[in-house]
Amino acid sequence: MSGNPEPLSPRAKLAVTAGKAAAAVSRAAGKGSGSVIGGRVALKLDPDLLARLAGHLDVVLVSATNGKTTTTRLIAEALRASGPVVSNALGANMPAGITSALAGGSDSRYGVIEVDEKYLAGVARDVTPKAIALLNLSRDQLDRAAETRMLAEHWREGLSGTEAVVIANADDPLVAWAASSCPTVVWVAAGQEWKDDAWSCPSCGGVLQRPGDDWYCGDCGFRRPPPTWALHGDYVLSPDGVAWPIQLQLPGRANKANAAMSAAVGAVFGVPPKIALERMYSVQAVAGRYDVVTYLDRQLRLLLAKNPAGWLETFSLIDGPPAPVLLSVNARGADGTDTSWLWDVDYTRLAGHPIFVLGDRRLDLAVRLEVAGLEFRVCDDLDQAVRAAPPGRVEVIANYTAFQDLRRRIGN
Repeated sequence: MSGNPEPLSPRAKLAVTAGKAAAAVSRAAGKGSGSVIGGRVALKLDPDLLARLAGHLDVVLVSATNGKTTTTRLIAEALRASGPVVSNALGANMPAGITSALAGGSDSRYGVIEVDEKYLAGVARDVTPKAIALLNLSRDQLDRAAETRMLAEHWREGLSGTEAVVIANADDPLVAWAASSCPTVVWVAAGQEWKDDAWSCPSCGGVLQRPGDDWYCGDCGFRRPPPTWALHGDYVLSPDGVAWPIQLQLPGRANKANAAMSAAVGAVFGVPPKIALERMYSVQAVAGRYDVVTYLDRQLRLLLAKNPAGWLETFSLIDGPPAPVLLSVNARGADGTDTSWLWDVDYTRLAGHPIFVLGDRRLDLAVRLEVAGLEFRVCDDLDQAVRAAPPGRVEVIANYTAFQDLRRRIGN
């Protein structure tokens, strides 16, 4: 619960100071923001530091396979209508990164925290959130995060009995099953474009039936919960039946869904939908995502896609043919080292686009595109790809570390 923060113990103060010093050294060495190493140092000195730093905050946790960072940013903008917010805006979403972010929030009223799916239950135990937003679950980094049904079960068991208000996407069966163990749930019909991880019932393993927007299991009776909030085109319907217009600078249906979830979260904290949605309009880009930059005298739009569901959404955002498309894929630790997910992406949707391929795993991607029957060119680096691209804005789609590599090269 929000209030004046209690003074930190000498040990906690030392941990915060040491963490900030480690982060500063990391930044000076050109190793990134330093938030992760800073948090690791701080937690090593005081393992309970995360709970101490969150003690005075009204916290909302945001978790999902896709859309976490953007939704965290939208919620933070909405809650700023009621008071100062501290947030891990750069997406460092494991305990170390979260600890670094909260170390700068002594004067804040709210904590809006993105949390990696695997760590959600543990972070929730530490920070005692007022609200938890659960957006979606789909295959991603199977070498690290495990199968989606197992992850949903981890959420279900870890959040069972939580005192937080859980705001959950009723259209995702895995999310609905995970959240149904929680005492207080606000259901939002936010949609589900990628359904390939949700054809079997998470409760009994039977086949889910999907008539229209509904879904249910004919074997055990588990079914889509009735939503009280709903995304309807360019509007979000609130529980009182009012249709509130969604006006965003961020593109695509997925971001309208993120805004609908964010409006429902804002209402839990007393922010009216009108005010929450108006404040979301100010968000133009999120940690470089959706930015349009000039590089080598060409316009590039930067788009992040980390898994099959994310690529599906991203393909719906890009300009139509003959807009050139640059694809970059790595398989480092932060991406997941297993690239088999490339075969789950329908790359035929890029037919007609001039395609340029780069990144550490460009040859893996090249094989996938060849099997899909697409024409493409493999490039050694960004400069070569941009110079080879025909006229028009270049749509750049990259997974996580490839995206960061490109931002550093561009100077974004």
